[in-house]
Amino acid sequence: MSGFSPAFERLGAALAAVVLQQQETLAEFLPREDWSADLTARTYTSGGVTVRVALLGSYAARERTWLWGWANPQFGADHPAVVPTLGIRTLGERLGIPEFTTPEVDLGWYEGPAGHGGELVAMAAGGVLGGGGYIGAGYDGGSAYLHVDDPQAPPAAWDPVPVARLLTSAVSLFPADPRLTLARLLSRHRVPYRETETSIEARPPGGPARAHFDGRGRFAGWEAELTAVRR
Repeated sequence: MSGFSPAFERLGAALAAVVLQQQETLAEFLPREDWSADLTARTYTSGGVTVRVALLGSYAARERTWLWGWANPQFGADHPAVVPTLGIRTLGERLGIPEFTTPEVDLGWYEGPAGHGGELVAMAAGGVLGGGGYIGAGYDGGSAYLHVDDPQAPPAAWDPVPVARLLTSAVSLFPADPRLTLARLLSRHRVPYRETETSIEARPPGGPARAHFDGRGRFAGWEAELTAVRR
């Protein structure tokens, strides 16, 4: 494989802004200090906060490969930390996404803006599962990626202010369809919207907003009218 599959790229585009926003919410909730994990007990503890997690997979820095938890001989599909993630493989089989069904994914080709290709696999996988976000837990030689499956981790709330930044970051990672990226973010927060040839017009609480796209479909700007919301 010398690039991500079109199916993976489209799924990533649909999920990227939603995942990035949730990651920011998780970062505010979960301190990034000295940490410990017990995958048999499905726990991750950092800064005195413990959350329930599941194992997505791991990225090996030297080999530049992603290994799914279900394919890792130290764990396997029956491991308590892996069972909650098996829906990702099932989705991959249904939608024809080889990155979700190949036990070990070669990412040596990746030279994009993310730290490495494994980060993008973790983003897409975490986005499929929803929940509180994902954690990159570094170890000597790579990183394990854990999905936060815990109701105490707060969901991201709608905020029009960071939308332009979130969308710009999301599109830099998954550029396949910026309109889809924004539409899924709006849908995640149940914000009504309609599409025109050059824009997406949204009606969130607090005032109307509009995203502009150029003739090639690229994101070109975000305008939002901010007014007080009556409670």
